[in-house]
Amino acid sequence: MPTYLVRHAKAGSRRDWEGPDEHRPLTAAGRLQAEAIAEHLGSRRISRLLSSPYLRCLQTLEPLAKELGLEIEHDDDLAEGSGFEPVLTLLDELPDHSALCSHGDVIPETLRALERRGLEFVGLRDTRKGSIVVIERDNSGRWARATSIGPPELKRR
Repeated sequence: MPTYLVRHAKAGSRRDWEGPDEHRPLTAAGRLQAEAIAEHLGSRRISRLLSSPYLRCLQTLEPLAKELGLEIEHDDDLAEGSGFEPVLTLLDELPDHSALCSHGDVIPETLRALERRGLEFVGLRDTRKGSIVVIERDNSGRWARATSIGPPELKRR
C-alpha cells in the first residue's frame, strides 16, 4: 500500500524573495508542475493530504486537493528544518494512500532514515522540486520499498 512524498514544486528564488520564506509562492512553472502532480496522483486512492504550512507546499497540493475533493491538513512536522524524526512518526501513524508535501531537506533526510531501517530504494532516487517518492510497506507493516517519479518536464515556450 503506497504513501506519497511530494517535494514542493518550483518556487521563486529564496534570494530574490523579500518577505518571510514561509510565504514564498510557486512560480508559473511551479503551478504547472502542481497541475501535473494532480494529474498523476488524481487517479490514485489517496485518502489524506498533509502539507508543510509553507505556502509553496500548500500550493503544490491545491490542484490535487481540488481534484480529489480533499482538504489539505497543515502539519508543522513537514516544515522546512523539522528533521526526519517527526516525519517518521507521522508516517507510522498515517493510513496508507496518504500524500505528504514537504521540502528538499526533510524528504531526503526521511528517506535516508528509512533506508537505515531497511527501506530499499528501487531505481534512481529523485527528490528534485515537483518529484514524488512512492513508499510502500511490506506485509509486516515495515516501510520496505521506495521508487521515485521525477518532476514533470515543462516545455519552454
